[in-house]
Amino acid sequence: MSSRTLEDPSLDFEPQHDGYASRVRSSFDKQGFMATLGARLLRVEPGWVDVALPFSPQLTQQHGFMHAGAVAAVVDTACGLAALSLMPEDAAVLTVEFKINLLAPARGDAFIARGVVKKAGRTLMVTTGDVFDNDHRVTAALTATIMVIQNRGLTG
Repeated sequence: MSSRTLEDPSLDFEPQHDGYASRVRSSFDKQGFMATLGARLLRVEPGWVDVALPFSPQLTQQHGFMHAGAVAAVVDTACGLAALSLMPEDAAVLTVEFKINLLAPARGDAFIARGVVKKAGRTLMVTTGDVFDNDHRVTAALTATIMVIQNRGLTG
Protein backbone atom coordinates (compact mmCIF):
# COMPACT_ATOMS: atom_id res chain seq x y z
CA MET A 1 0.00 0.00 0.00
CA SER A 2 1.30 3.43 -0.88
CA SER A 3 0.10 6.64 0.74
CA ARG A 4 1.57 8.53 -2.22
CA THR A 5 -1.44 8.23 -4.54
CA LEU A 6 -5.05 9.24 -4.31
CA GLU A 7 -6.12 5.64 -4.81
CA ASP A 8 -8.18 4.00 -2.06
CA PRO A 9 -5.59 2.76 0.45
CA SER A 10 -7.78 -0.29 1.29
CA LEU A 11 -6.84 -0.50 4.94
CA ASP A 12 -7.90 -3.45 7.07
CA PHE A 13 -8.82 -1.51 10.22
CA GLU A 14 -12.11 -2.10 12.03
CA PRO A 15 -13.73 0.82 13.86
CA GLN A 16 -14.47 0.26 17.55
CA HIS A 17 -18.06 1.53 17.25
CA ASP A 18 -20.71 1.97 14.55
CA GLY A 19 -20.94 5.75 14.86
CA TYR A 20 -17.28 6.42 14.05
CA ALA A 21 -17.98 8.36 10.82
CA SER A 22 -20.55 10.72 12.34
CA ARG A 23 -18.23 11.24 15.31
CA VAL A 24 -15.36 12.18 12.98
CA ARG A 25 -17.65 14.59 11.09
CA SER A 26 -18.81 16.14 14.35
CA SER A 27 -15.22 16.63 15.52
CA PHE A 28 -14.31 18.27 12.22
CA ASP A 29 -17.33 20.57 12.42
CA LYS A 30 -16.22 21.77 15.87
CA GLN A 31 -12.87 22.99 14.52
CA GLY A 32 -13.23 26.70 13.92
CA PHE A 33 -9.80 26.88 12.33
CA MET A 34 -10.84 24.46 9.58
CA ALA A 35 -13.85 26.69 8.84
CA THR A 36 -11.56 29.75 8.78
CA LEU A 37 -9.33 28.00 6.23
CA GLY A 38 -12.34 26.97 4.13
CA ALA A 39 -11.45 23.28 4.56
CA ARG A 40 -14.10 20.60 4.25
CA LEU A 41 -14.25 16.95 5.12
CA LEU A 42 -14.39 14.80 1.98
CA ARG A 43 -14.24 11.18 3.06
CA VAL A 44 -14.16 9.16 6.26
CA GLU A 45 -13.17 5.48 6.34
CA PRO A 46 -11.79 3.37 9.19
CA GLY A 47 -8.19 4.53 9.56
CA TRP A 48 -8.17 7.22 6.88
CA VAL A 49 -9.68 10.62 6.19
CA ASP A 50 -9.54 13.09 3.28
CA VAL A 51 -9.83 16.85 3.87
CA ALA A 52 -10.08 19.39 1.02
CA LEU A 53 -8.41 22.79 1.17
CA PRO A 54 -9.39 25.25 -1.57
CA PHE A 55 -6.85 27.83 -2.70
CA SER A 56 -7.38 31.25 -1.16
CA PRO A 57 -5.25 34.39 -1.65
CA GLN A 58 -5.71 35.01 2.10
CA LEU A 59 -3.81 31.80 2.85
CA THR A 60 -0.72 32.44 0.72
CA GLN A 61 2.83 33.28 1.62
CA GLN A 62 4.99 35.97 -0.03
CA HIS A 63 5.43 34.04 -3.33
CA GLY A 64 1.73 33.29 -3.81
CA PHE A 65 1.89 29.62 -2.75
CA MET A 66 -0.38 28.25 -0.03
CA HIS A 67 1.25 28.96 3.30
CA ALA A 68 2.92 25.99 4.99
CA GLY A 69 0.89 26.69 8.13
CA ALA A 70 -2.39 26.17 6.27
CA VAL A 71 -1.07 23.02 4.58
CA ALA A 72 0.24 21.64 7.89
CA ALA A 73 -3.04 22.38 9.67
CA VAL A 74 -5.22 20.44 7.24
CA VAL A 75 -2.95 17.41 7.01
CA ASP A 76 -2.55 17.33 10.82
CA THR A 77 -6.35 17.44 11.09
CA ALA A 78 -6.71 14.63 8.55
CA CYS A 79 -4.28 12.49 10.55
CA GLY A 80 -5.98 13.22 13.85
CA LEU A 81 -9.39 12.40 12.45
CA ALA A 82 -8.07 9.18 10.87
CA ALA A 83 -6.90 8.17 14.34
CA LEU A 84 -10.23 9.22 15.89
CA SER A 85 -12.03 6.90 13.46
CA LEU A 86 -10.39 3.94 15.21
CA MET A 87 -10.68 5.10 18.82
CA PRO A 88 -13.19 3.90 21.41
CA GLU A 89 -16.39 5.92 21.58
CA ASP A 90 -15.37 7.59 24.85
CA ALA A 91 -11.88 8.60 23.67
CA ALA A 92 -10.64 11.90 22.30
CA VAL A 93 -7.78 12.73 19.97
CA LEU A 94 -4.75 14.95 20.59
CA THR A 95 -1.71 15.39 18.35
CA VAL A 96 1.43 15.17 20.49
CA GLU A 97 4.05 15.42 17.73
CA PHE A 98 4.38 15.85 13.99
CA LYS A 99 7.04 16.36 11.36
CA ILE A 100 6.23 17.76 7.96
CA ASN A 101 8.27 17.75 4.78
CA LEU A 102 7.29 20.39 2.23
CA LEU A 103 8.15 18.60 -1.01
CA ALA A 104 6.98 21.16 -3.59
CA PRO A 105 5.36 24.60 -3.59
CA ALA A 106 1.65 24.27 -2.83
CA ARG A 107 0.12 25.81 -5.93
CA GLY A 108 -3.17 25.09 -7.60
CA ASP A 109 -6.89 25.61 -7.10
CA ALA A 110 -7.37 22.99 -4.41
CA PHE A 111 -5.53 20.46 -2.28
CA ILE A 112 -6.48 17.17 -0.69
CA ALA A 113 -4.92 16.17 2.62
CA ARG A 114 -5.12 12.45 3.34
CA GLY A 115 -4.44 11.11 6.83
CA VAL A 116 -3.79 7.38 7.25
CA VAL A 117 -3.23 5.37 10.42
CA LYS A 118 -0.09 3.26 10.22
CA LYS A 119 -0.20 1.79 13.74
CA ALA A 120 -3.23 1.91 16.02
CA GLY A 121 -2.16 1.49 19.63
CA ARG A 122 -4.14 1.77 22.87
CA THR A 123 -2.35 4.96 23.95
CA LEU A 124 -0.60 6.27 20.85
CA MET A 125 -1.34 6.04 17.15
CA VAL A 126 1.19 6.66 14.40
CA THR A 127 -0.20 8.31 11.29
CA THR A 128 1.06 9.61 7.98
CA GLY A 129 -0.42 12.26 5.79
CA ASP A 130 0.09 13.48 2.25
CA VAL A 131 -1.14 16.67 0.62
CA PHE A 132 -1.97 16.40 -3.07
CA ASP A 133 -2.33 19.26 -5.57
CA ASN A 134 -4.68 19.48 -8.59
CA ASP A 135 -2.41 17.18 -10.59
CA HIS A 136 -2.33 14.62 -7.75
CA ARG A 137 1.32 15.41 -7.00
CA VAL A 138 2.38 15.17 -3.38
CA THR A 139 3.32 18.64 -2.12
CA ALA A 140 3.77 17.76 1.56
CA ALA A 141 4.26 14.64 3.66
CA LEU A 142 3.62 14.46 7.40
CA THR A 143 4.18 11.90 10.13
CA ALA A 144 2.22 12.44 13.35
CA THR A 145 1.87 10.77 16.71
CA ILE A 146 -1.67 10.98 18.03
CA MET A 147 -2.55 10.38 21.69
CA VAL A 148 -5.69 8.50 22.71
CA ILE A 149 -7.19 10.62 25.50
CA GLN A 150 -9.66 8.86 27.82
CA ASN A 151 -11.44 9.81 31.05
CA ARG A 152 -10.51 13.51 30.88
CA GLY A 153 -13.87 14.97 29.86
CA LEU A 154 -12.75 15.65 26.28
CA THR A 155 -14.73 14.59 23.22
CA GLY A 156 -13.68 14.31 19.58
